[in-house]
Amino acid sequence: MKKFFFSLNTVLNYKEQVLESLRGEHVAALLKVRACEREIEALENQHKDCMEEFECQKRTGIAISKMKTYEGYLESLGVRILRKQEHLADLKEDEIKKRTRMIEAKKEFTSIQKLKEKKQEEYRKQEQKENETLIE
Repeated sequence: MKKFFFSLNTVLNYKEQVLESLRGEHVAALLKVRACEREIEALENQHKDCMEEFECQKRTGIAISKMKTYEGYLESLGVRILRKQEHLADLKEDEIKKRTRMIEAKKEFTSIQKLKEKKQEEYRKQEQKENETLIE
């Protein structure tokens, strides 16, 4: 009997390459999300520390000009945090899209792979039947 041949093998290989590529894109998107979350956390810590320092300065007495400087800096930190949070929302949306595409590619790859396994099993059974017939 001739060797097993799966006619969709090239499609299976292509789907596997696509899946690996999408996995890489998804990982990159996740890394961007995590990096943005760390940046937001750092900005929030900076804001909290500055606020504590400002409160301490107010208790001990502070010049109006320095007070305005603190307020301006705290406001700019707040704006930066808001912008980063908006950016984070965009990154999360992108990550979800990439995850969805990866899941769909995984489903396609798995279905073709299962078909190959089924065909291979049918081939083995047919080969076994032919061997049994040959032995008899």
